Amino acid sequence: MGPLIPSGARPARRPAAGFTLVEMLVVLIVLATAAALLVAGIDRDPRRTLAAEARRLAGALEHAAALAQWTGETLGVSASGTSYRFWRRGSDGRWNGIGDDDVLAPRRLPDELQVAVASYAGAAVAADAILPFRGSGRNEPYALVLASGSASMVIAADVLNRVAVAVATPGAR
Repeated sequence: MGPLIPSGARPARRPAAGFTLVEMLVVLIVLATAAALLVAGIDRDPRRTLAAEARRLAGALEHAAALAQWTGETLGVSASGTSYRFWRRGSDGRWNGIGDDDVLAPRRLPDELQVAVASYAGAAVAADAILPFRGSGRNEPYALVLASGSASMVIAADVLNRVAVAVATPGAR
């Protein structure tokens, strides 16, 4: 017969083999964080960023033209350098920045992007021009250029306020 263990004493415990649940969770969190950082680093393709910002700007331009028609007021857009902004013409004829609409809020572009107004009504315009969207819906065609390094995209609208995004051909501006 083996050794007797007194009734109040417990046998010595051997250390458990394997990992605890907490240790496994810590490892999973570290792996998930590393994977997220890797995906974020891969997503920094300048052409993808350029295309995404061009689509975003095109959507905002369409929204501004539709809002001008819906409210019957004149709205506008200006674009220069690393930002663009939407405006509302007041009853005194002065332009006031729009800040109460999430889509039309001032937008600073990612560092590698530049935006400029290319044309309005088929003619070149000053860099600080504000392109109007009339409440009547009768607007002139216009174009903006969004550029990143050697790539650029043209965001253009026709007289029916249809906005299109296209890759700019080299040498054309």
